[in-house]
Amino acid sequence: MNPDFTHKKIMLPDANLEYYPHFLNAREADAYLDTFLNTLLWEQYSIKLFGKTIPQPRLTALYALNSDPYSYSGLKLNPLTFTKELIVLHSEIVELTGSIFTHCLANLYRDGKDSMGWHADDEKELGKKPIIASLSLGAVRNFQLKHKTNPDLRHTIPLAHGSLLIMKGTTQKFWKHQLPKTKKLIDLRINLTFRTII
Repeated sequence: MNPDFTHKKIMLPDANLEYYPHFLNAREADAYLDTFLNTLLWEQYSIKLFGKTIPQPRLTALYALNSDPYSYSGLKLNPLTFTKELIVLHSEIVELTGSIFTHCLANLYRDGKDSMGWHADDEKELGKKPIIASLSLGAVRNFQLKHKTNPDLRHTIPLAHGSLLIMKGTTQKFWKHQLPKTKKLIDLRINLTFRTII
C-alpha cells in the first residue's frame, strides 16, 4: 500500500483537523470495505437515552492491541484482537501521525437511517488532547461539527471513500461532531476510528 499523504488542514477555531481525501486508492478502499464488512464481528448495542433503552442506529465492533476495555455512552466494550488488515492500516496511520493507537472502534452504517448523534470523544481514558484517526469506507456521508460554546461555528465535511480525517489538539474539548441521518438512498459505510486509551 502506498497511501496518499496529500491533505488539507481544516481551519476552525479551537480545533486541529487534517483531511486526507485519498489516503487509500479506490481499489484498496473497495477491498477493505468488503473485508471488514464480512470479517469484523459486528454487534448492535443498546444505550440509555432519556431514561429509555434503545438500540444504537448502527452496528459496532471494538478491536485493540491489548485487552483494555473502552467505555462510552454507558457502554463498556471488551475488545477483540486486531485483525491482520487492521494491523496494516494501523501501521500506515502511525507512520502518518507519529501516534501509536491502542484501539479501533468500528461503526457500520447500513443505510441513511443509521447515524451517530452529537458527541465529543472526550472520555477521561482518552487523555486531555486525544488524537482520533477516522478512516471512511463506502458511501459518502456528511460529518458535521459544531462548537460547544459558539452556536455560529459549524462545519460540514463530506467524508469520501478511502479518506482519513485526523482530529487532535483541543478539537474534542471545544467541538462536538455527528453523522446525521439522511433520506437519500445510499449504500453502507464503514468508519474505523483509531484512538489511544491511557
